[in-house]
Amino acid sequence: MTAEKEHTPLNVNSSAMTEEIDTSKMQLLKGGAFLTTVATAGMFAGFGSTLALAKKKSPEWFNKGLAGSAGVPESGASLALRALGWGSLYAWCGVGLLSFAVWKAMGVHSLAEFRQKMQSVFPAIPKNEVTDAQPVDWDSVFQTKS
Repeated sequence: MTAEKEHTPLNVNSSAMTEEIDTSKMQLLKGGAFLTTVATAGMFAGFGSTLALAKKKSPEWFNKGLAGSAGVPESGASLALRALGWGSLYAWCGVGLLSFAVWKAMGVHSLAEFRQKMQSVFPAIPKNEVTDAQPVDWDSVFQTKS
């Protein structure tokens, strides 16, 4: 053995710690992907059901809105898409501005510091330990009154 190898610290737990960090990062990524998928599916389902309801209620007006005409140069679909774009931009910017204002007003510099400050401001939520919990009988919960 050389002198270099004798004086280097042997860290047995470093591989276990990196593996644990990698596992937690992978779990975080999987959770983010799941939430993104669910939100996207919900958005498409809501938008599709709204379009189907509009077409069912008045099919002639729905078909008029698909293409522009001489009286109305812009179709209803393109107008709705433009409104959705501007609304999304305003929503993202508004939430970002509000978050930035709260961040600066609190005077924090990291997420850990923000968490600690919020825990000191708001009361702690007590954890309820459920003992002898009975399973919910969903048939009785959703039973209609006869």
